[in-house]
Amino acid sequence: MKRIILITGGQRSGKSRQAEELALNLSEHPVYVATAHVWDEEFRERVRRHQARRGSQWTNIEEEIHLSRHNLMGRVVVIDCVTLWLTNFFFTNDSNVDKSLELAKAEFDAFTSKDATYIFVTNEIGSGGVSDNAIQRQFTDLQGWMNQYIASKADEVILMVSGIPVKVKS
Repeated sequence: MKRIILITGGQRSGKSRQAEELALNLSEHPVYVATAHVWDEEFRERVRRHQARRGSQWTNIEEEIHLSRHNLMGRVVVIDCVTLWLTNFFFTNDSNVDKSLELAKAEFDAFTSKDATYIFVTNEIGSGGVSDNAIQRQFTDLQGWMNQYIASKADEVILMVSGIPVKVKS
C-alpha cells in the first residue's frame, strides 16, 4: 500500500533525524535517497556526517533529479531532501520556476506511483523574511509551491519545531 509522509521545518529542526527514526521503525532495511549535489568541502562534510549517522542496514542511493528511475516498490524510502532536489531542477532549467515546478511535479508523480512508503524531507524556507535577492525569492516560491503539492498528496505531514514533531496532517 502506498503511503506518503512529508516532514518539514526549518534548518536544523531535526527533520532528517525524525525521517530516519520513522523509517527504521517501519523497516529493518530502509532506503535513503540523497538528492544533494555536493558543491563544496563544507557540504561534503555535512554529507559525511549524515552517512555516518546511518548504519549498514540502509540502502543508499544518490540521485539528483530522476527519482523515478529507481524501482523501490514495497520499500520504506527516505528522500532527503526536496529543497536540494528542487535546486537541481532550478539550476538545470535556468532558474525558470514554472518549468522547474512542472518537471518536479511530474517526476514526483512518476516516482510515487508505485506502492512504497515515501518519507520526504523538506524545508520551510518561506517562513523567514523576504529576501532582497530576486533569484532567492523565485526559488522560495518554487519551494513553497512544491511543498504544497507534496502535502496535498501526503497521507501525513509532520512539522519539526526545535526537534519536536508536530502532526499537521494525519
